[in-house]
Amino acid sequence: MTRDLKRLVVVGHGAAGLAAALSAAEAAGRSIAITVLERARREDAGGNTRWSPANMRMDQTDSIAPAFEADMLEACGGQGDSAYFRVLAERAPEAVGWLQRHGVAFASPPYYLSVGPRRIQPIGGGGAIIATLQEAAEAAGVTISYETVAERLLTGPDGRLCGLEVRTTDGVETIDADAAVLASGGFQGNAAMMVRQFGAEGETLRMIAPGTGFNRGDGIRMAADLGAKLSGDWDGMHSEPVDPRSDKPAPVVLVYPYGIVVDRDGKRFCDEGAGLVHETWETLSRDIHFNRSGSVAYAILDSRLFAIDGFERAIRSDVPPFRADTIEGLAALIGIPAEQLKRTIDEFNAAATGDVARFDATRRDGLAAAPGLSPPKSNWARPLTQSPFLAYPLVGAIAYTFGGIATDARARVLAEAGPIGGLYAAGETTGHFYRTAPNAVAVLRALVFGRIAGQEAVGFLAAHDN
Repeated sequence: MTRDLKRLVVVGHGAAGLAAALSAAEAAGRSIAITVLERARREDAGGNTRWSPANMRMDQTDSIAPAFEADMLEACGGQGDSAYFRVLAERAPEAVGWLQRHGVAFASPPYYLSVGPRRIQPIGGGGAIIATLQEAAEAAGVTISYETVAERLLTGPDGRLCGLEVRTTDGVETIDADAAVLASGGFQGNAAMMVRQFGAEGETLRMIAPGTGFNRGDGIRMAADLGAKLSGDWDGMHSEPVDPRSDKPAPVVLVYPYGIVVDRDGKRFCDEGAGLVHETWETLSRDIHFNRSGSVAYAILDSRLFAIDGFERAIRSDVPPFRADTIEGLAALIGIPAEQLKRTIDEFNAAATGDVARFDATRRDGLAAAPGLSPPKSNWARPLTQSPFLAYPLVGAIAYTFGGIATDARARVLAEAGPIGGLYAAGETTGHFYRTAPNAVAVLRALVFGRIAGQEAVGFLAAHDN
C-alpha cells in the first residue's frame, strides 16, 4: 500500500524538537506528515528547555559577538567543531528573529552578578519558548504524541530509514518514517548509562529540573544501533550547585565566590574565587558530588552579602540561609565541627588582608588572599567578620551530559562512511561540548540546529520523492 505523504518523525519535545518540527512544517506546508514523539505527558513535556531561564549569548537579538566561535572553542579546550560553532554564530540571529515573529519577546537582564559577554533572555524563560513553538507547530498541522517512547529506528531492504518502533501506553507498535530528527536530550535520566560513564555516584546526582529526568539517551542509543558515530566528552556534564532543601527547579546558590566553601568537616577544599560563577560552577558541583563526604558542602558568608547590589539574582533557592550571630552557632545549625569551622575561618581571615575597597562582585576583582593560604582565594577575599553569619548547603545537580551523536553543521547524523540518509539530530542529543559547557549556549544551539534539522529533512524528502 502506497502512502500519500512522506512522513517526518521528530523524537523530543524540547526547544530542538519543536524547532525542527515547526521549521519543517513551514518549509513543506502540508505536503509531508510531521509527528513529534514525546516520552512525557503533555503537562510535563518540554525537556530541560521548559525549566531553563534560557539565557542566550548574544549582543542583541540581531547580533552575536565577533569572538563567539573562538570563545566556544576555548570553552571546549580546542576540541570542538569550528564549523559547527561558526554556523551557530551565523544562524543565531535568524533563529531569534524567527521566535520573535512567533511572538516570543526578549530582554537583556543582568546575568546573575557577573559582567562578561552580553546575553539575551526570552521573557518567560524557556517555558515561553516551549508554549509558543508547541502552539505554532500544532496550528501548522504537526501531530504531537505524548507518552510515546521511541525505541528503535527501522530500515528497509535498501538500508534507508523506513520507520520507528515505539512504545505507548497501549504497547509496542511500528510507525512509518521517511526521515527522522533525534532531539531527545542527553542521558542524565538513564541510571545505567550514568553509572557506566561516571561510576556508582552517577546514579545519585540530583536532577536540576523536573524535565531533566526524561532525557534517557533514547536518541543516542537508537542512532548508535544504526551505526552512528559518537562524539563529545563522555566524561563531561553541565552541573550546578543547588540548595538541597529547595523543591524549586534549579534552586542554584551562586554567591559562594564571595565567601568560602567548606566540607562536612569544616575545611575548605577549593579556590572559591577562581573565576566568575559560570566559570567555576561545573567544577565545584562535580567536586561536591563525587569527592566530598555526603556529597554536600556549605557556602559560608557574612552579612556583607546583603550589601552586594542585586545579590538576590544569584540565589534561586526559596529557602533562607542558616543564620547565626556566632561561627559556633552557625556550625551547630549545619552540623559540622565548630572548632574546625572556627579555625578555618580564622585562617582565611588572617590571609584576607587586601584592600577591601577593591571588592567588586561583578568581575574578577583581583582581591586575593595572601600567599600561603591553601587552597588559595584568587578574588573576592574579604574577611568573614560581620554577623550574622550565613550558610547555604550545596549539592551538585546535573542539567545535561556532553556525550552524544556525531553530527555535522547541517545537523546530519554521521556514520563512519558519511551522513546517514534521512537522519538528523539537534540539541543535547548531539556531542559537541568538551571539558566545560560554553556559557548561555544550550538553548540557542537547540533552536539553531533544530531549525536546520527540520529544513534539511524537508530537503531530503523532496530529493527522494519516490
